[in-house]
Amino acid sequence: MKKFFVTLFAVLGVATLSAQQLPDVKIEDITGKEVSVRSLATKPLIIAYWSIACKPCIQELNAINDALADWRKEADFNVIAVSIDDARLKATAKNMASARGWEFICLFDDNQELKRAMNVSLTPQSFVVDGEGNIIYSHSGYTPGSEESLFDKILDLKEGKTKEKKKK
Repeated sequence: MKKFFVTLFAVLGVATLSAQQLPDVKIEDITGKEVSVRSLATKPLIIAYWSIACKPCIQELNAINDALADWRKEADFNVIAVSIDDARLKATAKNMASARGWEFICLFDDNQELKRAMNVSLTPQSFVVDGEGNIIYSHSGYTPGSEESLFDKILDLKEGKTKEKKKK
């Protein structure tokens, strides 16, 4: 039994050392143009999944949008809001994103290809990705103020404090 646990911890340790890469999936932007998600990882990213029926998702995106100008004074990064609404609701999601005046990239994953590739099961789900496409942080759910943890990870990237940066 002891050998089993030693083996299990060794396997888990190896699994946590390898970073998950941002998948190379193409989805639609707000203008209808297909965009390769990986091509957007030229600098750090916050990726936030949302749907029109998810009130905590909208709260999180509004909070990020409210803080974005101040955050961008401290770090160079992008925010991507990924709607997982299906094709029937895509137009409503696009209208909602436009009406809210979000100052970040809005993508629409109506076939949920990106959602599946990133193993998103619940919304809101947010990720922080470094400028090389490595997913360095993931967070599910939203409570007011928790958007700050996303920005803290962006600042860690800027200062080279993430586990991924330390290993190189």
